[in-house]
Amino acid sequence: MLRIEQLSAHYGAIHAVKAVSLHVAAGEIVTVVGPNGAGKTTLLRTVSGLHRASAGTVRLSDRDITRLDAHEIVRAGIVQVLQGRQIFDDMTVLQNLVMGAYHRARQARDRLARDLEETYAFFPVLGERSAQKAGTLSGGEQVMLAIGRALMAKPRLLLLDEPSLGLAPMMVDVVCETLRRMNGAGLTIVLVEQNAELAFDLAHRGYLMSLGRIALEGSIEELRNSPRVADLYLGRNA
Repeated sequence: MLRIEQLSAHYGAIHAVKAVSLHVAAGEIVTVVGPNGAGKTTLLRTVSGLHRASAGTVRLSDRDITRLDAHEIVRAGIVQVLQGRQIFDDMTVLQNLVMGAYHRARQARDRLARDLEETYAFFPVLGERSAQKAGTLSGGEQVMLAIGRALMAKPRLLLLDEPSLGLAPMMVDVVCETLRRMNGAGLTIVLVEQNAELAFDLAHRGYLMSLGRIALEGSIEELRNSPRVADLYLGRNA
């Protein structure tokens, strides 16, 4: 579904992503792990069109989307949930969700109503609090809202940047179980996480980024057993 080849991205003179190549098959959860500053967030932002690539290509199925604007990439089927949630605090839960469907605004209201019901099925608390201001939700509920808003765009591929950041362990479990259900319903997911154990519990395959490059790739079992991952990111002695 997604194929990235020799992708590079810069911030001025800083080479943040260096000739990265990876692929994601339809129906997979693929994780990208690594320390702060490894280039993980820049990689996602470059795929979703929020940051311009300086070299390389991003292909969705057979379509080259490297130079598309962010809104065009959303229409093509890739939606990113940004680190820090980025919800509209002063708008209600319902208004935030409807904003996720902005590019489908001309569709009949009954279609949007069905999409809302599907989103509420994954996150019942959003239905219960649809009239509540988003800024008054708990941190975990705000993560659910950010993911729910992304679902309203009807993505083929969902990009998640640190969804567990700042959440209590119980809420992390809830979000992770929902992501499993979403994947089971056919959604392909790329998950960027510093919490490698969490990412490995969710994903089918993974990549380790370090200093802007892919340092290691393989099955979850291979990553778990890698001395480099064990020492640097899981806190174990190899």
